Formats: sequence, C-alpha cells, structure tokens
Amino acid sequence: MLKSRSLIAVVTCFALVAGPEIVVADPGNGKGNAQFDQGPGHGQGKGGQGNKGGQGNYGSQGGKGNTHGGGGDWHNGPSIDRGGILGVIGGYRDYWSPGPALPPGIQKNLARGKPMPPGIAKKLDGRLLGRLPHYDGYEWRQVGTDLILVAIATGIIYEVLNGAFD
Repeated sequence: MLKSRSLIAVVTCFALVAGPEIVVADPGNGKGNAQFDQGPGHGQGKGGQGNKGGQGNYGSQGGKGNTHGGGGDWHNGPSIDRGGILGVIGGYRDYWSPGPALPPGIQKNLARGKPMPPGIAKKLDGRLLGRLPHYDGYEWRQVGTDLILVAIATGIIYEVLNGAFD
C-alpha cells in the first residue's frame, strides 16, 4: 500500500513539473508557441480574440469579411469602412457635438495598438451608435474631434478616425 502511494505521488509530481514544459514546447517548423514566442510589438491586443467570423455591418458583402486592403485585418479584427462611417457622422450632425481639441501630448498617444488614456473619451449618443456599424467586442468613443474604436475587454485602440467630428 505504501509503495502504491509513493508511486502515485511520484507520477503526480512528474506530471506537475513536466506538464507546463510540454505545453510550451516547440511543435516544429520553427513556429514555437505563438502566445509566448512573439517578436517585439506583436503581443499587444492578442487576448480574447475568439471566433470573429461574420461580424459588423458589411453592406453588400453579404456577411463576408474583407481580408484585403488598407484598414482591415489588423490583429484579426473587423474591417473598417472609413468613408461610410464618416458619411454617417456627417449625415447625423444633430446627434453629436464637437469636443474640445486635445493637447498635443494626448493626441500623440491616440494610435492603433495603444491603450486608451483614462478619462478623455465620451460615449456617443445612442441614436448615432445605432447608425454606426457594430463590431462585437468593440465600442465607438469620441475623443475631442476624433472617433475611436476601442476593444472593450482590453481598452486597446483599434481604429482612430482623425477629425471625424470637425
């Protein structure tokens, strides 16, 4: 009986020690574990991506995501139609008011992949939000005269539309 308990204890200890090493081991082809083996600047905004297929309003695309072209597929996020969004904002001027211009230091920090500075973003009017495209896991915010799309879970800026509220 004592021998079997000792054997179980040894096997359990081995599993606890070797388990994490096996999980992060190199699978071959030089890929490594993408979660831990990221080059500089590639680790931001990766958490909680999940299934992102067919999200947002795609108009005549029939629910198919745009995987090519500027502004799309940045860290597997939604494709943003800048012209369409600016058209919605211009068409519904009664639903928003331009905010004050931001200081240059804060304006410089509003960029893709950076965290949203706390306390500077305003929520948009619900009527305007209903007209803008909806992307699961992201929300639109107004910062000064800019429109920003922010990841809800991480607070990382996904898209900046400069001067949208001018």
